[in-house]
Amino acid sequence: QSGTGERRGEERGRGGQSITRMSSKVLRRQKRDWVIPPINVPENSRGPFPQMLVSIRSDQDRNISIRYSITGVGADQPPNEVFSIDPVAGKMFVTKPLDREKRSSYHLRAHAVNMNGERVESPIDLYIYVIDMNDNRPEFKNQVYNGSVDEGSKPGTFVMHLAAFDNDDNTTANGMVRYRILSQTPHSPIPNMFTINSETGDIVTVAAGLDREKVSQYSIIVQATDMEGNLNFGLSNTATAIISVTDINDNPPELTSRTFSGEVPENRVNVVVANLTVIDRDQPHSPNWNAVYRIISGDPIGHFTIITDQHTNDGMVTVVKPVDFEQNRAFMLTVVVNNQAPLASGIQSSLQSTSGVTISVVDINEPPYFPTNPKSIRFEEGVPAGTSLTTFSASDPDRFMQQSIRYSKLADPADWLSINNTNGQIITTATLDRESIYVKNNIYEATFLAVDNGSPMASGTGTLQIYLIDVNDNAPSLLPRESQICERINRNAGINITAADTDTDPNVGPFVFELPTFPASIRRNWTVSRLNGDYARLSLRTQYLEPGVYEVPVIVTDSGNPPLSNRSIIKVKVCPCDENGDCTLVGAVAAAGLGTGAIIAILICIIILLSMVLVFVLWMKRREKERQTKQLLIDPEDDVRDNILKYDEEGGGEEDQDYDLSQLQQPDSLEHIISKPPGVRRVDERPIIPESQYPIRPVVPHPGDIGDFINEGLRAADNDPTAPPYDSLLVFDYEGSGSTVGSVSSLNSSSTGDQDYDYLNDWGPRFKKLADMYGGGDDE
Repeated sequence: QSGTGERRGEERGRGGQSITRMSSKVLRRQKRDWVIPPINVPENSRGPFPQMLVSIRSDQDRNISIRYSITGVGADQPPNEVFSIDPVAGKMFVTKPLDREKRSSYHLRAHAVNMNGERVESPIDLYIYVIDMNDNRPEFKNQVYNGSVDEGSKPGTFVMHLAAFDNDDNTTANGMVRYRILSQTPHSPIPNMFTINSETGDIVTVAAGLDREKVSQYSIIVQATDMEGNLNFGLSNTATAIISVTDINDNPPELTSRTFSGEVPENRVNVVVANLTVIDRDQPHSPNWNAVYRIISGDPIGHFTIITDQHTNDGMVTVVKPVDFEQNRAFMLTVVVNNQAPLASGIQSSLQSTSGVTISVVDINEPPYFPTNPKSIRFEEGVPAGTSLTTFSASDPDRFMQQSIRYSKLADPADWLSINNTNGQIITTATLDRESIYVKNNIYEATFLAVDNGSPMASGTGTLQIYLIDVNDNAPSLLPRESQICERINRNAGINITAADTDTDPNVGPFVFELPTFPASIRRNWTVSRLNGDYARLSLRTQYLEPGVYEVPVIVTDSGNPPLSNRSIIKVKVCPCDENGDCTLVGAVAAAGLGTGAIIAILICIIILLSMVLVFVLWMKRREKERQTKQLLIDPEDDVRDNILKYDEEGGGEEDQDYDLSQLQQPDSLEHIISKPPGVRRVDERPIIPESQYPIRPVVPHPGDIGDFINEGLRAADNDPTAPPYDSLLVFDYEGSGSTVGSVSSLNSSSTGDQDYDYLNDWGPRFKKLADMYGGGDDE
């Protein structure tokens, strides 16, 4: 079984062949696959749509019903439905215009199946190519391109490159771009200074004469056209090329004047004395423009330098070493100027790059100076006052000014010197002492001032250093001043002694140590043995010496010429020692020199101090006891101490029979009131003394009995010597003796006996509540 693809209707391109099936069983044509040639479809077709592209038929459609379908991008894959097929007739259509720039080709597969969906032919590949149309203009990536070229460049020098892209097929004329220059601005020196390669877009120079100082920038309009540059059929676009002419050092700097002048005060530095101006037509603030100045003659010592001003390019002649009017009254300098960058090839230096600079030196009043400063002299110490040491004079550098110099003392720490104010002679006013605190390393320094009479006056200082030679004018002194030694002689016991001398060699050691001959007890008890030139040992001569403090004189002699001696005292504590040779505590006390009388006096003082402390403690305890026994005379309401308040309870019901009611009974007599000691009765606690007695109520109370009872109690309280001197609460809680009522619980509130309680209204406002309760009469 075989099949072919067939195009129906008008033949387009290659025709299809129809292969029929042979019915003979002997002759049978071999089966072959479908073959469909590529299909070319122009882009941007105007239709009408759908537009048929090809017809696909199988040879088996004569016998059975076949359904055709297509798959692939553009059919059943995005973008969908670009192509469609008639499932019965097998005609394939394009449904919309195609754009080659979006997709240039499609690959579809055609399928043929029977009504049961069974494949009757193998799938066939369909290749559809979109034919390009010139529908896109060339496009520049940028509208403005920047390039540069050195001034003075030769013809043919590459400048820059421009490129335009055309989305059309670059294998056809639709995508082949060509370039040309439309215009050049400015036209100097000629209108066509540049050309462009029509195929590559490279811009090069075609003429000489580029000069940045005349034209620094060119603007060129470049056109790109497709269809290989055919202006009649091709599409075009333009871009602008900005070409900057870069500077080269083709203009040497030129000084604006052949000569410059200035002046400088003598002895001044870092002063601008002249300003050199220069002209350079190259690009400002570039190495081709920046000026570099050099002094080539007239300043062999290097008094001056020239600094370039970064903003103006001027040269500032500056003094770096002070000049002296007395040596040079003027300087004639030769200055040359160049650029930081060397001149371009073929450019010669200008004659105006060299100028002369005249610098005049202005004379000013210079201060006097001491030719030798500091000045050193040597003298022995002990020079008496009034001795002339030296003449310390200054010189005036102003040789062309007639001036005088006067001298004065500026610093003289010990006030030993004076100076003649006209000739500078130094005279001592006190004895020079090498051992003074103002002498450092045997040198004494004093500073003097020299002032001229110029206008304005100027002054200079000078230092005089006096080296003082030591003389033996200080006797040695013994060291140490105090020590201790054991009371019994010991082979290794002794005190190492030395001497201190403020003099220097050879007026110090070796020293000679010896004991005086008077008093005789010194040499009898002590001895001195030499250890070396600076040390000796003081030790006991006797086997035992009583503990105590001894003042031992020692004569020390130095080695000066003549030698000086000094009698010094060393205090030696003689004390008992332990087996290690150290003073014991008892021995140290004994050696301290305290006698029996002093020890007794110390003990007496200690006993007196302890007695005073004991008396003070006893007095404090007695005072505290009195404070506790003495009762407070303050209002209980003002008493801030913690107190236990006692309240009397009468009980309730029959249970009050368990209480001792004798405390509630009124006492029978008031005799104890008179015998009660004085004191304050406190309401908030039970009194220590017996309570005051109050009048006894009659056995049978009557309305007037309560008022009398209160009045009698008030009188008793007023006459009570123990009552406090302020108002206090009086307690009326006594029921009296002989009461017929054994307990308040025996009262029966349900009694029906008639009783007249109207008298309660006469008792005052405190009984008003009872009067209201029982005085109602008929309320029940």
